[in-house]
Amino acid sequence: MANGQWYPPEWPARIRALADGSLTPVPPRRAATVMLLRDGGAAGPAVHLLRRRTAMAFAGGAYAYPGGGVDPRDADPAPAVRWAGPSRAAWAARLGVDGPTAQAIVCAAVRETFEESGVLLAGPDPHTVVGDTTGDDWEADRAALVAREQTFAEFLGRRGLVLRGDLLAAWTRWITPEFEPKRYDTWFFVAALPAGQRTRNASTEADRTVWARPEDAVAGYERGEYLMMPPTVATLRQLLPYASAAEVLAAAANRDLTPVLARARITDGGEVVLSWPGHEEFTKRIAADAGVTRPDPAEPASQEPVPADPASAGRTPSDPKDPA
Repeated sequence: MANGQWYPPEWPARIRALADGSLTPVPPRRAATVMLLRDGGAAGPAVHLLRRRTAMAFAGGAYAYPGGGVDPRDADPAPAVRWAGPSRAAWAARLGVDGPTAQAIVCAAVRETFEESGVLLAGPDPHTVVGDTTGDDWEADRAALVAREQTFAEFLGRRGLVLRGDLLAAWTRWITPEFEPKRYDTWFFVAALPAGQRTRNASTEADRTVWARPEDAVAGYERGEYLMMPPTVATLRQLLPYASAAEVLAAAANRDLTPVLARARITDGGEVVLSWPGHEEFTKRIAADAGVTRPDPAEPASQEPVPADPASAGRTPSDPKDPA
């Protein structure tokens, strides 16, 4: 394999089934994911990645960001979510949805980041952020959120916390291809790691987490060492020009949120051509008789390896000395 790109072996058959009408696309479920950043001096910002357990049926072994599905209860007006930063109307306009849906998406971004990394973008008031969230009482609340035993609004209200929407910025939006059995309409956000907080592997779906500079993660992908799905690789590449988390957050305001949706076509010779508009590097051609993927001739060659970030190499969140 020329890189660490994730392509399930069942895709060719599903694509052909979609083309001949024997497969009906399932509606995508709304989701949110967060690219959590921390500054690393002259080396630029690092991004927090988790690796999905290899035994998982979907994208096992692939690196991704903390995130998950929207909880419809987060759209309810009662109990009200205590809110700081851009208004719900402003978020609705930015995300291209109505007010309640915007609230649920932003809540999902903050809640899933807490559920999967232990980082909470909330504070006692609109100008502060909670500190250490690693105690037993925080873990009990996190577990209750994961089990959906309490809503995010209930959690914030009981602790007297305000959701800090101003610490988030929308970056991009991807929709799972129509031929996939599970589909998500996912908004990608960026946020800086709050002072005093640290990430940990709180997700039951991940077997390790790392902090990595985007260029190192991309190089690892191109060497075939980091397995990733197209949205992860694309967003990592988009982070490359920025020297700090603040620069990334400032740039987010001008980002286009038009959804990226894969296209698949079958040539007269029976070859499947799979592509993502605007992201030509992911184009794959699947031979009619082989059912396997091969790189598109136009796909750029792999880059030379670059040194790994020593702050993330070989570390796991179980190491108390590493805030990863």
